[in-house]
Amino acid sequence: MSLFKARDWWSTVLGEKEEFDQGCLCVADVDNSGQDKIIVGSYMGYLRIFNPRPVKPGDGVQAEDLLLEVQLREPVLQVEVGKFVSGTEGLHLAVLHCRRLCVYAVSETLGNVDHGNQYQIKLMYEHHLQRTACNMTYGPFGGVKGRDLICIQSMDGMLMLFEQESYAFGRFLPGFLLPGPLTYSSRTDSFITVSSSRQVESYKYQVLAFATDADGRQETVQQKLSSGKKLVVDWVLNIGEQALDICIVSFNQAVSSVFVLGERSLFCLKDNGQIRFMKKLDYSPSCFIPYCSVKEGTINTLVGNHSKMLYVYQDITLKWATQLPHVPVSVKVANLQGLKGVIVTLSDNGHLQCSYLGTDPSLFQAPRVESKEINYEEFNAEMKELQKIIKEATITQDILPQSEKHRDLIVTAEVSPDLDVESQAIDSEVKAEVVPSVTIKVTIQSKMTAQQPYLAVCIQAPLAVTCDRFTFNDLEPGSSETVVLSVFLKGNFPPSELEGNCVFSCNTPTGIPKVAQCKFKLPLRLVCFPAQPSKSANHKLTIDTNKPPISFLTIFPDFADPSEEDQANVLGFQFLTGSKITLLASKTSQRYRIQSDQLEDLWLITKELTLRLEEHFKKQNCKDFACTFSGSVPLQEYFELIDRHFELRLNAEKFQELLSERAIQFRAIERRLLTRFKDKTPAPLQHLDTLLEGTFREVIALADAAEENQANMFQAFTKLKSATHLVIMLISLWQKLNADQVAIMEATFLPLAEDTQELGWEETVDSAISFLLRTCLSKSSKEQALSLSSQLSMPKDTSRLKKNISLFCDRLAKGGRLSLSTEAATQQATVVPGGCATIPESDLEERAVVPGSTAVFSSHKHTAKQKSSPDRMQEKKKKSILVDSDIMWLLYACSEINQNPWFLSLTG
Repeated sequence: MSLFKARDWWSTVLGEKEEFDQGCLCVADVDNSGQDKIIVGSYMGYLRIFNPRPVKPGDGVQAEDLLLEVQLREPVLQVEVGKFVSGTEGLHLAVLHCRRLCVYAVSETLGNVDHGNQYQIKLMYEHHLQRTACNMTYGPFGGVKGRDLICIQSMDGMLMLFEQESYAFGRFLPGFLLPGPLTYSSRTDSFITVSSSRQVESYKYQVLAFATDADGRQETVQQKLSSGKKLVVDWVLNIGEQALDICIVSFNQAVSSVFVLGERSLFCLKDNGQIRFMKKLDYSPSCFIPYCSVKEGTINTLVGNHSKMLYVYQDITLKWATQLPHVPVSVKVANLQGLKGVIVTLSDNGHLQCSYLGTDPSLFQAPRVESKEINYEEFNAEMKELQKIIKEATITQDILPQSEKHRDLIVTAEVSPDLDVESQAIDSEVKAEVVPSVTIKVTIQSKMTAQQPYLAVCIQAPLAVTCDRFTFNDLEPGSSETVVLSVFLKGNFPPSELEGNCVFSCNTPTGIPKVAQCKFKLPLRLVCFPAQPSKSANHKLTIDTNKPPISFLTIFPDFADPSEEDQANVLGFQFLTGSKITLLASKTSQRYRIQSDQLEDLWLITKELTLRLEEHFKKQNCKDFACTFSGSVPLQEYFELIDRHFELRLNAEKFQELLSERAIQFRAIERRLLTRFKDKTPAPLQHLDTLLEGTFREVIALADAAEENQANMFQAFTKLKSATHLVIMLISLWQKLNADQVAIMEATFLPLAEDTQELGWEETVDSAISFLLRTCLSKSSKEQALSLSSQLSMPKDTSRLKKNISLFCDRLAKGGRLSLSTEAATQQATVVPGGCATIPESDLEERAVVPGSTAVFSSHKHTAKQKSSPDRMQEKKKKSILVDSDIMWLLYACSEINQNPWFLSLTG
């Protein structure tokens, strides 16, 4: 907000790792020399007195600026200067400790050498406190002349008054909970504080003097009746917030006022507690000080906040705002070296600064630029080079930044090739005899100073780790950290992937966040073990290759037994959850068959087979190896998993409605019972207690059923993800899709890491497939003109989703290609003869006249509209494509967050 910064006149940093607060700063003529000095006390027990004398504005502290530095025995809570010693009207220094009040005399001794004068303090008297002190105030209590009395507020709400060298009396504040700011008004001879009930309270000194003695809480009834009057408050004002400080202002040209700084407001009160004005603050203040204004009838106020800003108000009008280099906890106005109006600020870590407002004139003059002849050839060459760099940067389609060659942070994860000898599984739900675990060693290498380092290991359920969060001490350049953890199967169902992420985050010394991550792959032996092959199965898949089949003894050495020759072509797997999978290799053809009783169980074995085959032929320098799929995609079995998952979502919605109804009923019965119990004339309950107990049992039963349904829904979603991965792989092998097209399919079918009732898998995938069918897989311009709904909601059934998935596969079979570019979306897709008939999507989807021939479209209704307003249709089509592209990008981002949890922090 400020256009100018506070001008540094003199500044210094006090000590090392010392703490300061509001009462630790005081500005006064403590040595009675006629000039203001700066007195600072710290919680470490140091007392310092400064007399700033900079040679030029902005100079730091000089040796002669520090008049006195002494270490006291206890922390300094508050320092004040006043007429605290009897027999003299000279100013003395009062220092408040937790259990002591000390009054010192500061004196100057003339020096005999060039080192200058010397300052020293002398203890005049001290009071040992019976209660822990919080703060203090001083003034001419009772209207005394020529001396100041001291009032100390304890942490338990007792006001202890001292008449200089002697203790006067003590009084407890009524209704006390926590101590607040305290000050004294000489005009009304009263003490003003803010209680824990957020009320400004005023107590007359005369009332305190004649009230009941509070030297001890334990009093008899007779003592209470005969020792004095009850402490009565003079006036009370509710300000509705806690107060940070209170100041009494009484200038010649201004009316005596009470200023209260709240957490969000600045109050100005009259002597009788009425509000003169109030200013709402849109920031969090830290300190304030009122001072005399040049305009008659107004008061200026300095207010500091936690954003390192200092505001100057004239009553409620903001006159100036300036930037400070620190957050002030105390602010004063002083006259130093003949300079009036110096702003003295102190931060909680000891940054003491004397500053002034305004600006310094700039005397800089720009030097004359020597004229040189312009070399147009060099300029053209440089322009071409820059245009080339800009073009390469704009062509790049990657959302995530490219990794640097020489990274400052390197994270590596090493997975042990063997399972743990002693399993580290904890609280596993798997019913197997032994739940294996595997050890992962994560190493972090830092080439820079890493502050607040944090490591997170991300594993998707039902897999779990022994520890997934690690914090370290700050890393120095060239240092490294290593952690060891174990991964095991916790849930009683197979996972959808055997991969994980290690994400390391830290901050540089300048505050810049850094993130490094690495992926790791878990062994298949973690979730399954060798078993006898099964001859019969409900689901079978056949993968074709262009190379002769490889013996399973070669590509599955961790599962096959070399002593059994029959395992060269047949291999059995069994998951820890109990399901079995059989892998067959043809002896005569270049095919592999995977079969199981459950469709979702085929995914992990099929993926492992393709990966191991590719790795085997890569080691043999065979670059033309390829896998294909020529069978039918198992959509019907896939649709059954979708229906099962959607049915559980509907059940969850029903459970939520029933729980809401029973909760409303339960609260209504409770209100009825409460009314009966409060009634003065007892009435029969009319079985309300029985109804309450029955409703309570129904709520508990519904909650248990909802929790069980939630667990079943998560398990069904994991199975659905496994089947979805399998379908994507089969379609990619069937249509020979490249990596970019496979990424589009994964973003379309797997956009969520986990689904909820608010945003589920069915509506998200349906929207993504509809976008593809209306853009890159569209048949006509009228499909592109259709716009998608901007809001996703849970559908009534899955018929539309299943129809869109079938239509998606049909379009791919007829030559459609996946692309997210708008150019491909606006082009008409050429329909190629396919081997299956067109699946009608709606009334807008025309049926093929003859299966296997080019599809013929007829739409007499829309032809006239398109001819009459082609420009309107074209514009509508472009808008639809732009909106749908944004939706598709969001779905792609969701998929990236699913695969890489740190993606959100990089793009957010």
